[in-house]
Amino acid sequence: MSVTSRYREAWEGFWRDAPDEEGAVLWDAEPALTVGIHLALFEPHLAAAGLPVVDLGCGNGTQTRFLADRYPRVLGVDLSAAALGHARRADPAEQVEFRQVDAAEKAEAEQLHAELGDVNVYMRGVLHQCDPADRQPLVDGIAALLGERGRAFVVELAEAAGTVLRGLAQSPDGPPPKLAPVFAHGIAPGEVADAAVPEYVAAAGLTVLAHGELPLTTTEFTPDGTRIELPSKWLVVGRAG
Repeated sequence: MSVTSRYREAWEGFWRDAPDEEGAVLWDAEPALTVGIHLALFEPHLAAAGLPVVDLGCGNGTQTRFLADRYPRVLGVDLSAAALGHARRADPAEQVEFRQVDAAEKAEAEQLHAELGDVNVYMRGVLHQCDPADRQPLVDGIAALLGERGRAFVVELAEAAGTVLRGLAQSPDGPPPKLAPVFAHGIAPGEVADAAVPEYVAAAGLTVLAHGELPLTTTEFTPDGTRIELPSKWLVVGRAG
């Protein structure tokens, strides 16, 4: 079994078991607290007007639908067929096109680029949920999708988030209800070194155009009612020049 198929099956299991209810998944926070904030950081760096937008690792499509309200063509792609099932059920008006794509497979990324041309990519929290051997191929796939004019907004959990998550998982009462299924399905978030992400970007022939830090908002709360936020880092990347 290949590396990709191992984590594909982990994600299929996770999304098969996930409820359809809004906010039931740990990272599925309201778009105003996630992609809405990210777009203010991303849009000043977009080099070409009107490019399609690909939400890479779209999951159940909450952020994708927000993007579709703002851009002429938005495509939500995910490795998991079960995730796309959630996304389509939540989009009965078929506002968004959802498609199963493994962007870590070079041929699939190149095929999508051949169809759409250069695109802008939005990717939130996907690298740290990949097996290590697939991280560079995934960033290479992003480079193929961007072409010459596209830009990508990449936000990933910081190393410090791993410590926070492990602390939550080891609490005397057990992990918070929305975190428990993540670990139960063999998904280990927060495992990418901070320094590794710009190295993947450079190895893919891309340049970091902007970067910063933000808390990644979750849908989970501590017993005292505080919303759990995880340290994260964001990058805007594209071709130099």
